[in-house]
Amino acid sequence: MDRLTAMETFVCVVDSGSFSAAARLLNVGQPAVSKSIAQLEERLAVRLLLRSTRGLTPTEAGHAFYERAKRAIEEADEAEVAARGSAGALSGRLRISAAVTFARIHIVPHLQTFLDRHPELNVDIVLDDENIDLLEHGIDVAIRIGVLGDSSMTARKVGHGRRCVVGTPAWFAKAGEPRVPADLLSHQAIVYEQDGGGNVWSFRRGDSETAVAVAGRVRVNAAEGVRAAVLADMGVAIASEWMFAPEIESGAVKRVLADWELPGLDLWAVFPSGRMVSAKARAFVAWVEELCGFNPVVPDSSPGTNVG
Repeated sequence: MDRLTAMETFVCVVDSGSFSAAARLLNVGQPAVSKSIAQLEERLAVRLLLRSTRGLTPTEAGHAFYERAKRAIEEADEAEVAARGSAGALSGRLRISAAVTFARIHIVPHLQTFLDRHPELNVDIVLDDENIDLLEHGIDVAIRIGVLGDSSMTARKVGHGRRCVVGTPAWFAKAGEPRVPADLLSHQAIVYEQDGGGNVWSFRRGDSETAVAVAGRVRVNAAEGVRAAVLADMGVAIASEWMFAPEIESGAVKRVLADWELPGLDLWAVFPSGRMVSAKARAFVAWVEELCGFNPVVPDSSPGTNVG
């Protein structure tokens, strides 16, 4: 095993926290990972990892080697891209993370265009409505929606979406169509139990502001559940236009209170802290910006961007 491959294996083990997790990410057997680390420690004549029942922890030497190895790998990737002189020369594996519904509706159906641009690149997509640990899962870039609480994150704004009150025509035929926010008090609400959700909905129109505490018998912690409940004629919901884009376009779902404004949602590309952003991740983010028709105003991949 060459030195670069050994370094890549070691970095993956530290990032993922175990030999078995690294083996899954690298698509090799666990014995091959263990052997690679043992040979690396033997060649360097130093212990890099402390093994215990609670997992793996880098030694002081391991920490130092990890930081330098990571930079070497990233610089090698950048050097290959520069030498080839074309974004189409991107190769290897790109691991991205995104919320389930957003990815299902807006990324996966269009992903082939990105793959066609980069025929030597493979993409792993990790779908989760929770904000997973990027280092632990070996993620190169995550696409996240809303306010990001960690101001130390390296992040880039890649889009902005509106939120609206939605329901099916069948629901509004039964419960009546609201004309002002206060009318929502007579409706059943599908409450989204995530950041930016909840049962208190704030509206603005011109200089007027109002907040409505809606009632709902159904609370859901995933966007797919909100979609299913609304489409089953169970009530109204506040959602991003991204969440119901196909149904809004087809008329299966109707927007109401269109003259009242709700707080919007920003779309972010988030990168693992302390790592150089790879050319592969930058290319993917640029493609997402194209999908969203977004003209970025934030410096590209600025470390420490305050996203809160």
